[in-house]
Amino acid sequence: MALRGVWQLQKLVVSHSEWGGSSRGHQVCSSNATTTCNSLCIFIKSFMETYLPTFKENPQLEVITELVRGQHPHLRGLYKNKNEKVVCVKNMDPEEVLQYANRLRNQLGRKVVKLKTRHVTKHPSVQGTWTTDVKF
Repeated sequence: MALRGVWQLQKLVVSHSEWGGSSRGHQVCSSNATTTCNSLCIFIKSFMETYLPTFKENPQLEVITELVRGQHPHLRGLYKNKNEKVVCVKNMDPEEVLQYANRLRNQLGRKVVKLKTRHVTKHPSVQGTWTTDVKF
């Protein structure tokens, strides 16, 4: 998402492993006896082949793929305000991984703040908030 015309996501890091991390990909490979499969992360690799080039076309976004052995695949978003968000994409289809990558791209990178009240305003009322229990 853009804040005053500037996209906040600077870098998207796609971490994956060649031989481990996604049991769903392993089940697909072992069920199909005709193909030999060396990697367990079929879904993250198909995401990287089909959808990742469209992310690399954005000039404001740096897309990096890194090989991390023995871990589940995950997406890491690095924002301009020095915040970092990590999303595990274990056992997800390429469309679901694309959805999470889009969510990381569209976020501002701010921390989640719990609101103290339901009614938030810059100028609170001097008389107090209106309720239905007011007696005239």
